[in-house]
Amino acid sequence: MMFQDKVAVVTGASRGIGRAIALALANQGAKLVLSARSLAALDDTLAAVKAAGAEAVPVAADVSIEADARSLVAAAVENFGRVDILVNNAGITRDTLLLRMSEQDWDTVLDTNLKGAFFCTKAATKFMSKQRFGRVINISSVVGEMGNAGQANYCASKAGLIGLTKSNARELARRNVTVNAITPGFIATDMTEALPEKKREELTQQIPLGRLGSVDDIAESVVFLASDRAAYITGQVLGINGGMYM
Repeated sequence: MMFQDKVAVVTGASRGIGRAIALALANQGAKLVLSARSLAALDDTLAAVKAAGAEAVPVAADVSIEADARSLVAAAVENFGRVDILVNNAGITRDTLLLRMSEQDWDTVLDTNLKGAFFCTKAATKFMSKQRFGRVINISSVVGEMGNAGQANYCASKAGLIGLTKSNARELARRNVTVNAITPGFIATDMTEALPEKKREELTQQIPLGRLGSVDDIAESVVFLASDRAAYITGQVLGINGGMYM
């Protein structure tokens, strides 16, 4: 139980990678605060986490709103007395070609994916700094490193997360707070399962290891970066993409 007596906040915890991260942390003894835009969306994750024997609190929050981000972190402190781990996983897409992309498409994605991480990190590290301990893990994306047609807003938000990671790592290191990013490649989720078979084959052909990643590949990497095994790692970008980008 690596995280016994540790408290973790996971945003975007309702499904996919966020749900897997929450469950992996629960399996290692963490107490959890889970967020999504609605409480109902968290029902399945909450049930799975509790079945693993972990204490958990669900919070409805729109992380692009600073007051919601503060309330989310406050829920951890109010219920469990501290916050040790923050996983900024909440993210959305509004894909379209640049010339068709509206200002709203741009702002909505940047507000959730990048500003949301800024708000949550600001709120959580206030407490982490006082504790002289903390782990912040930002879920970026391989396309934040390599770009992708039709995703200018998403790629910009994920590239921005990498810059935010490195800057925050420098600021917070003296407080024993580490900040790292993970850049998943193509991961098998409900979204990829819905793609036509031909499209999935095209994606797979871009990956040297010849398969899509799993949500557990990402979750186990979060567990590592949040653990004492990674105590001397900060400001780093861990690519988990099957060799798609090197």
